[in-house]
Amino acid sequence: MLTCLLLALAFNADDSQAILQMEKQWVAAIQKPDTAALEKLLHIQLIYGHATGVTDTKASYIGKLATGKQKYAGVEQEILKMQHLGDTVIVHARMHVFGVNQSGKFDDRVMLMHTWIKREGRWQLVAHQTAKLP
Repeated sequence: MLTCLLLALAFNADDSQAILQMEKQWVAAIQKPDTAALEKLLHIQLIYGHATGVTDTKASYIGKLATGKQKYAGVEQEILKMQHLGDTVIVHARMHVFGVNQSGKFDDRVMLMHTWIKREGRWQLVAHQTAKLP
């Protein structure tokens, strides 16, 4: 579920809709998992920080999903704000994620920060960070 509560009015509606679509594609891709979609969505220099303190690269994160070491049974995302800075958009959201990782089952409520950059007319996720909520 993707709910947009607040959008920064400082950028055009096309960029806003594009980022909302990218977020939806990311959620769908990590749940399937759809490694082909992730190859397109994730930037080659991706920094993927988990709430556990583990940090992945694009290759290591996609590898975890492909091998089942990281498996999402569900992802619910509520976007709180988007901040547009030229060819960069920062997304701040709350999420409920649950599934299995290398440490076992997880069922977490987290704050999420995504950084999307636009290169050659295409948006890609270059940074992901989550922090557990109490």
